Amino acid sequence: MPGTLFGFTEAQVAEFGVTFGLGAFILYMLFIIGELAYRSKAGKIGTFALFFVLAFGMLGFIAKTIIEKLWGI
Repeated sequence: MPGTLFGFTEAQVAEFGVTFGLGAFILYMLFIIGELAYRSKAGKIGTFALFFVLAFGMLGFIAKTIIEKLWGI
């Protein structure tokens, strides 16, 4: 059947990639931020500032996913 990959449609593969692939990438970026805070000896306030500022953009993706699940979009 055209338009399928291993029995999955293109839309299903894309949704899986966006959900889990980007989620894994976000976790990796959080690890990088933590490593940056540790190596720079940022302290508690510096570590909080790094996580707050650098991870703030990721919050939008997570919020979008939660809103889609709650509203059934």
